[in-house]
Amino acid sequence: MVYSYPNEEVIFLLRTHTCGELRKADVGKKVKLCGWVHRIRDLGGIKFVVLRDRYGQTQVVVSPDSPYYETVEGLKREYVVLVEGTVRERPKDAVNPSLPTGEIEVEVSRIEILSEAKDLPFYPDESPSNEELRLRYRYIDLRRERMKRNILLRHEIVKTVRNYLDNQGFVEIETPNLTKSTPEGARDFLVPSRLKPGRFYALPQSPQLFKQILMVSGFDKYYQIARCFRDEDLRADRQPEFTQIDIEMSFVEREDVLNLVEGMIKEVFEKVLNVDVEVPFDRLTYEEAMERFGSDKPDRRYGMELQDLTDYFKGTDFSLIKRTLDRGGVVKGFVVENFARKMSRRVGEEFGEFVKKFGLGGIMWFKLENGVTSPMKKHLGGIFEKIAEGLKMNEGDVLLFSFGEDRDPLNEGLGNLRLKIGKEHFPEKAQGFDILWIVDFPFFEWSDEEKRFVARHHPFTMPVLEDIERYKDEPEKIRALSYDIVVNGYELGGGSIRIHNRRIQEKIFEMLGISKEEALEKFGFLLEAFEYGAPPHGGIALGLDRFVAILAGEESIRDVIAFPKTGSGVCLMTGAPSEVRDTQLKELKIKLVEEVPNDE
Repeated sequence: MVYSYPNEEVIFLLRTHTCGELRKADVGKKVKLCGWVHRIRDLGGIKFVVLRDRYGQTQVVVSPDSPYYETVEGLKREYVVLVEGTVRERPKDAVNPSLPTGEIEVEVSRIEILSEAKDLPFYPDESPSNEELRLRYRYIDLRRERMKRNILLRHEIVKTVRNYLDNQGFVEIETPNLTKSTPEGARDFLVPSRLKPGRFYALPQSPQLFKQILMVSGFDKYYQIARCFRDEDLRADRQPEFTQIDIEMSFVEREDVLNLVEGMIKEVFEKVLNVDVEVPFDRLTYEEAMERFGSDKPDRRYGMELQDLTDYFKGTDFSLIKRTLDRGGVVKGFVVENFARKMSRRVGEEFGEFVKKFGLGGIMWFKLENGVTSPMKKHLGGIFEKIAEGLKMNEGDVLLFSFGEDRDPLNEGLGNLRLKIGKEHFPEKAQGFDILWIVDFPFFEWSDEEKRFVARHHPFTMPVLEDIERYKDEPEKIRALSYDIVVNGYELGGGSIRIHNRRIQEKIFEMLGISKEEALEKFGFLLEAFEYGAPPHGGIALGLDRFVAILAGEESIRDVIAFPKTGSGVCLMTGAPSEVRDTQLKELKIKLVEEVPNDE
């Protein structure tokens, strides 16, 4: 685009270089730079302006005799300017080794203000702790180096994923964002149809059904960087809209999917972070993960594996434990190394209150500090000495344990306690990347809310077929051909081998309490497709937002999404969700009903 200025030659505003590009080899070149005023300094009348864009920073210099000196005097931080000038070498004592452009500066021959800026609520070189302020002014927040780095990292990850899957013969195919509501699990976001009054589209919670249809269509290797939507009660690190790396392929077994994903993740780490990760990744069954770590997404970097201590307590006269063991219960615990100095009755009570949230009665403990020390030494001291010897505990170590008749809450409570201790007391151990697969999940889990068994993954997962008959009266024991990939204690993604046989799919619907009529109404198009030649197939979906957060070292996915919502699903920048005009509702044949408060 050409711009004309009075009494000036016609100039092109297109920059010749970015603010991170110029080097010592460019000395003598005439250049044009565009960017934001990052900083202004005045040294004896000479003005130094640091110009910034997403590529970096370049210092420009304006002398007092320059015709643009008054223009520079009127500059403020974050003004957008165009600079023309000549690249020159900085004096040796003025070189900035922390900047790639630190050996040069640009002597200004022309400067033009393209856009002025008000005083900002915070500046890009600041680190505001108020997240609401950051989200309200997200366009300023994204100028910060940390946020810029995260967004560019996200781009590099997506680019690497695409290149990897392209090289493996996958085809990127878009699936609809306006689709049929099939409520199963989280709530759908509904979109009213103006042309079909009283009918609604749903925004997809995942492309699951469409990607299975693509397998029936013969596109045996599909992927998509897919936008997904879930209208669920939000937690601190959930978003109503999110992005997943969605993959599906035909004529595969579980190992094929795992091997493909391992190669992809390895390539991302190598190309993006220059980090080598060893493949194949470790694999734990769901049962093993729960027994050893009390979690189906364990972070093994902290150690502290759960130990079954039941045998040590057999024959004890201590009534609480004896009564539990007589009823078939168990005792479990874990060792915390070098924790004796921090362990006290008060800390033990704090830990006890914490595990009560998971259904446990409390925590017992002993430490090795000049022998066995414990509030329970009088009752259990001899057993503690045997445990210390059996577990090869060292001076300074602490054993925390609890007991119960049900292993599940016991594992969960102790598993959460080990994570709490690891994060709060041993943050230095949270280094590197712990990547593993969890396999052999239960197909069904009991829902207290719905009073029935529901699919743990989704109802299109292939069960282990021999388990269907073997455990027909114990559905909780039926295993699924599903798998999760876990990184540093976060579930990065999950997938499964899918059902491709209508008879098996209808059987699973029946076991889930979904009637034939309901199944046809919700999933009839998929069941029908299975009758026209459906190949065996499977796939996985990885959470891109979480993947980027892990690689960026960020705790919250909001820091790797350009325009995220708050924990309550609000966009503070735009004000969404917002009210709409009555005329819009009228077009859609929608009438708002005023909520009537419950009488108490």
